[in-house]
Amino acid sequence: MNNVEIRPQTEFIPIVDLSGFDNGDPVADARIAAEIRAACEDKGFMYVTGHGVPETAISALRSEAEAFFERPMDEKAAISKDLSHCNRGYEPLAAQTLEPGAPPDQKEGFYIGVEIPENDPRVKARKFNHGPNQWPTQQPGFRAAADAYFAHMTDLGAKLMKGIALSLDLPADYFSGFTADPMCTLRLLHYPPQRPQAAPDEKGCGAHTDFGGLTLLWQDEVGGLEVFDKDTGWIAAPPLAGAYVINLGDMIQRWTNGRYRSTLHRVINRSGRERYSIPFFYTGNPDHEVRCIQTCLAPGEEPAQPPITVSAHIQDMYRRTYA
Repeated sequence: MNNVEIRPQTEFIPIVDLSGFDNGDPVADARIAAEIRAACEDKGFMYVTGHGVPETAISALRSEAEAFFERPMDEKAAISKDLSHCNRGYEPLAAQTLEPGAPPDQKEGFYIGVEIPENDPRVKARKFNHGPNQWPTQQPGFRAAADAYFAHMTDLGAKLMKGIALSLDLPADYFSGFTADPMCTLRLLHYPPQRPQAAPDEKGCGAHTDFGGLTLLWQDEVGGLEVFDKDTGWIAAPPLAGAYVINLGDMIQRWTNGRYRSTLHRVINRSGRERYSIPFFYTGNPDHEVRCIQTCLAPGEEPAQPPITVSAHIQDMYRRTYA
């Protein structure tokens, strides 16, 4: 899959400007919802501008992430994800394989979730993905930067879900049960340059679709993200200044019975430079049931998949990629 032409044109992925959305202007809301609909039905990917996330919040977390990945391995391993019962902490190179049959992914990461203390009843019951985070003690500003960024992303994810609801001709609050108390995951990722003697089909991140609801991606200037287009093959999704890359996860495709697309994507760092990205996975309320939206069904059409809770779906996907 590596030796194929990559088309780098950004016009393949639409740009949606959220400026003015959800501000009491129904005309603006309808226009933006129509743009979201077109992106979701065609590519399942979009660039989003006018998102309102301060550049200071982005740069602060980027600095902390780069500093963390430069730390000695023994310091990173001291807060390994393997030491957490709720998938929080450091993950080394080659720990995950997102593309079945391919070599392990050549990236290292750091997982952060909603901070829940050990004495919380949900944590005591070992509810999936519930618990405290692990933090690098050598970086006193790390947690504050992560917490601030996490809050901005949670707000943006909820706003985008309103846009998706309107794009489906549903009430803006249709997904309110999903966006209430969402269990999101923030990941800091570092991709070393692609090795000259890489194994066949080795990538920074293998071809996959995302598990959850929405992915809100910040990426640095290096590039390497590629999206599979059903008409033209693999296309580059290069960094666009001031924009996030938003893509739909499998739960949105399930909800809409395939009307909205969860699209294959991958990362190959051909640049010869270190690459950093910060994806935020807006997973939603773990107890919420994902059931096919009836208005997404054509007359006589049946749902392709049965209802499932968010938590059950995510646990199943974790088992597949960490087997």
